[in-house]
Amino acid sequence: MNKRVTLDMPEEMHQLIVEYASEAGAEPDDYLRQMIQRELENLQDLAAADEAMKRIQSGEDKVVSSEEFWRGLDD
Repeated sequence: MNKRVTLDMPEEMHQLIVEYASEAGAEPDDYLRQMIQRELENLQDLAAADEAMKRIQSGEDKVVSSEEFWRGLDD
């Protein structure tokens, strides 16, 4: 189910969105939805990277060289 969101933004920002959407061949609403989706995916990726770094720093996970990785696949 979709939810409607209303945003107040400066006119200059709105104009940029309209321009960029037009260049991309999209409607401003669709363009904003895509921008928000990309940013949410970026935030999820950053959170996953942060968790991976914590596991590495705690010793729970180990970092190996590419040579070591590929050598392990030959077994």
